[in-house]
Amino acid sequence: MKTYVNVYAVFDTLGQIMPRAIIWEDGRKFPIDRILHIDRRASLRSGGAGLRYHVVIAGHQRYLYLEETKWFVEPAE
Repeated sequence: MKTYVNVYAVFDTLGQIMPRAIIWEDGRKFPIDRILHIDRRASLRSGGAGLRYHVVIAGHQRYLYLEETKWFVEPAE
């Protein structure tokens, strides 16, 4: 199941969208420590496709997807 989230993001000087923090429905905010990789992929666990950001949040690696105009986090195993 997809978990759609609010994302604070900025555009860099090359025009790429760079997420900086994830905000859950309950208002908790988690800064993105690092972006490890960006590519275009499908989510095999949640369904859907788009830009996949391999990110580090609080020491944990997760996949954050930008699916057209909405963001979702792929669930952990």
